[in-house]
Amino acid sequence: MFDWDDLRHFLAVARHGSTIAAAKALNLSQSTVHRRLAELEKRIGRNVVIRHATGYRLTEFGTELQPWAEQVEKAIVSLERYLVAADETPTGSVRVTCSESIGYRLMQSPLLETFHSRHPGLRIELIMSDHFLDIAKGEADVAIRAGIPNEETLVGRKIADVPWALYCSRGYLERHGRVERAEDIAGHSVIEFDGDIRDHHAAKWLRSVAPNARVVARSNTVPGLLMTVKSGAGLAPLPMPLAVREADLVSVLGPLPGLYSPIYLLTHPDLRHMPRVRTFFDFIIAEIDSVRPVLTAGN
Repeated sequence: MFDWDDLRHFLAVARHGSTIAAAKALNLSQSTVHRRLAELEKRIGRNVVIRHATGYRLTEFGTELQPWAEQVEKAIVSLERYLVAADETPTGSVRVTCSESIGYRLMQSPLLETFHSRHPGLRIELIMSDHFLDIAKGEADVAIRAGIPNEETLVGRKIADVPWALYCSRGYLERHGRVERAEDIAGHSVIEFDGDIRDHHAAKWLRSVAPNARVVARSNTVPGLLMTVKSGAGLAPLPMPLAVREADLVSVLGPLPGLYSPIYLLTHPDLRHMPRVRTFFDFIIAEIDSVRPVLTAGN
């Protein structure tokens, strides 16, 4: 009746609510999404979406169709993983997703150069974002992530513990004085965690010790927090390996007891034994004594 791409375009519109947003997510033109959606409706003889003032909403039939389309999507992604894993030749790219701060540390170290020299047929492609990419859906091959993983579909191991401390700029310290105890934070200005990192354990710690502190700014990325602290706006907890590189920052409390970010090396079980992914995993584990200082420098 139709091919998989028909359902792929339908799911993108269903999830994003407009053909513009769907086209951006699929990296296609809006006209292509319109055309494929119309082709799907023509082939099945039913309307799946209704246009309204701010975009599209699903028809009753479209709502019923969505979970079936998602099952097809899941099967297609599983098939693609199987086919990729069946390739025994360790060549090509390993797409490694990580935060900007972890990516920065890796690029400043000799680790990636060492890997490429040992495995010239492989290239590491860093996808740096504080938004978690979905490995199960093929958005990346491997993740290096801070925090205890909550995706049941992933496997891996902890490779480091990163310490955190409370920081401010030298200018802020001169104007407002040093923080002697956690209780003193209530009398200071703070930068709050927002968006995807709102529930980070450091964010929860800050809210627990200074629930009434004056919030002067918010950021949804750790590098954004760092830049705001550097501006002199206020205090925020930061990972020490990232903050220690900044001459303008001063640690006023820390390392904070019990405040560590475990870092995990993760992938999907279907990809774990794929040659190129296995090669990267084995390299990280074999070089763990070199990897840990890169991830935790400043301890």
